[in-house]
Amino acid sequence: MADWKPFPSAGHTPLDADRLKALWSRLHRGDAEPWPEESAVVQAWVLFHNGEFQRAAEAGLALGDAGMNVANKATCIYANYLEAREQVRQDLLLEAAARAEALQRRQADHTGAWYWQAYALGRYSQGISVAKALTQGLGVRIRHALETAIARCPHHADAHLALASFHAEVIDKVGSMVGGMTYGANKATGLALYQKAMALNPDSVVTLTEYANGMVMLEGIDALPEANRLLDRAASIEPQDAMERLYVASARVALEN
Repeated sequence: MADWKPFPSAGHTPLDADRLKALWSRLHRGDAEPWPEESAVVQAWVLFHNGEFQRAAEAGLALGDAGMNVANKATCIYANYLEAREQVRQDLLLEAAARAEALQRRQADHTGAWYWQAYALGRYSQGISVAKALTQGLGVRIRHALETAIARCPHHADAHLALASFHAEVIDKVGSMVGGMTYGANKATGLALYQKAMALNPDSVVTLTEYANGMVMLEGIDALPEANRLLDRAASIEPQDAMERLYVASARVALEN
């Protein structure tokens, strides 16, 4: 594994296992990840939440299936927010997607296996262009994985959010008619999924920023005032871990632009 770019940790107070346990409900309300039973898995998650993404991924992979979610989440968040080398970014996302798909074959009811495959393929698709990804059949795979994740875990807020974004991205890139007829994308469904994600995890910087982005894709320029309101809320949140810091920073950049 080549060296990854370090997380900019200035001003970041590291978490230990006890502090992470206290914050777990907040930090994992979106992905519905249960508190780990194994102390080694807890330590891998401590690395993730402190922004040591490469070490977290390596530690998770060393733990086998028990550490696969932390390995894939660390890989995906790092690739999406910190990796500047586009080919490396794409390779990391495809590796995470492949690992998650392999986990599905071993544990078909493993919600994280379906969600992280979809997340990785979704971010990969954005990198190569959503339209191109759709012609490669990635849209069908992403939608199926997210629908499966929701079926297995109906309170998985991030899966609702990602499926909403699927509808928004498809409609934004290929239009409502083609998106609906070819890929099953629907504006009303997308908005309903965003609302469900908000109901499940309303104070999350992830929910707020993704909903803001999707609202503009689905409803156009008229949605900008509400989208900016959501981004204002996101930007004002006091981040509790490295991932939240990255999302808050992205919300602030979006407001500036």
